[in-house]
Amino acid sequence: MNENPNGMNPDDFSEFLREFLSKQNGIDPEALAKAAGIPNDPKALEQMLKNFSAAMSASAEGSTGGVNWKLALDQAKSLAASGSKSITDSERRSITDAVQIGTLWLDAVTTVGSLTTEPKLLTRELWVADSISLFQELSQPVAERMATALSQTMQQNLPEELDGMMAGAGAFMKAAGGAMFAMQLGQALGKLSQNVMSGSDVGLPIFQERAAFVPQNLTAFIQELELAPDQATIFLAIREMAFARLFKNSRWLRDSVVAQISTYASEISIDTDGLRELAEGADLNDPEQLRAALESGALIAQRTEEQERALSSIETLLALIEGWVEVVTEEATKLLPTASAISEAVRRRRAAGGPAELTFGTLVGLELRPRRIREAAALWREVTSAVGVQKRDDLWNHPDLLPTSEEVDSPGLLLARINLFGSGDAMDEALKKWLGE
Repeated sequence: MNENPNGMNPDDFSEFLREFLSKQNGIDPEALAKAAGIPNDPKALEQMLKNFSAAMSASAEGSTGGVNWKLALDQAKSLAASGSKSITDSERRSITDAVQIGTLWLDAVTTVGSLTTEPKLLTRELWVADSISLFQELSQPVAERMATALSQTMQQNLPEELDGMMAGAGAFMKAAGGAMFAMQLGQALGKLSQNVMSGSDVGLPIFQERAAFVPQNLTAFIQELELAPDQATIFLAIREMAFARLFKNSRWLRDSVVAQISTYASEISIDTDGLRELAEGADLNDPEQLRAALESGALIAQRTEEQERALSSIETLLALIEGWVEVVTEEATKLLPTASAISEAVRRRRAAGGPAELTFGTLVGLELRPRRIREAAALWREVTSAVGVQKRDDLWNHPDLLPTSEEVDSPGLLLARINLFGSGDAMDEALKKWLGE
């Protein structure tokens, strides 16, 4: 058996957890398993304990921040594989044809250049494999804090007779907390994989400058809402390509999105008192109460004023991206007879709080408010009408040219600034002077 530097054997600690979570100690393991977001059955609990042991073994080898990310990936892939289907020839042809048409229509309504790579078609499992690195990057600050907080809370609530056994086991306890977070992330991504239709569906640059589709989920969405298949595929392909074009041509944009979210997440603190109360006072016979606490982000402490300002900045940036995509897609699909119905279906899906919003609400306490998207889209429409496509799209040339939150609320402020700077070379020159270059 492998020994951890702290002197405890992972298998021994796994056995301790089994005993600690047993009904004899007053804790219903099935209820706790359900609260942790894993299937509510004894086999799942047994697998969780095995995962704990694996996570702790990994900690001895230097896992990142005490979090076993492979566990998250395995959990997500397992859920993604459930009900997953391979890509059919019909789906491949349909998307390929839609991309060809969409490329021409987008060229007519935006100066943002075309994509140079073929779209990526993914099964649910491949979507998980390709996306987890970004989610790991964004959630790692919270993961590390949650792992530490869980470790401290578990140690503080141990029976006195176990204090000697647990002496020097801080790394193990942190690994256990990291395993719980990893499983939560895996559950979130696994569920997300069953719903996402494209790379842009979560509003984040998972595939950077390449369009990507999950044909199985796209087909299911079209069938569920009884949309015209060919037209819906074209509409959704155009949305995805508009998103990918924007990130391809504004090379700074991905780094800005990731940096802003990471900075915000790095300042998040865990409500240790709330965590302790959950461990001590929650009704373990009411697993839904526990699940709600864990999945709602309730254990994330109240935001500071600095975080509120950071959150406002993030929401504005993401809303500007989504709003621009909405407007460009709207202009590019005017020839589609059912475009308005499809657009409304997409809007309702987003406003209802899709899987992306739930995922980020849990992992980093970040929610994208549909209200800001509507306001941003209205801003882009007004800008297009007032100064044209070129000046509108030129605003993505540099982060300091983008509309501010105040300008989203009052488009007249932005229009005055655009008219001051001009466009093209004049805008570039004005920007250099403004930045002191």
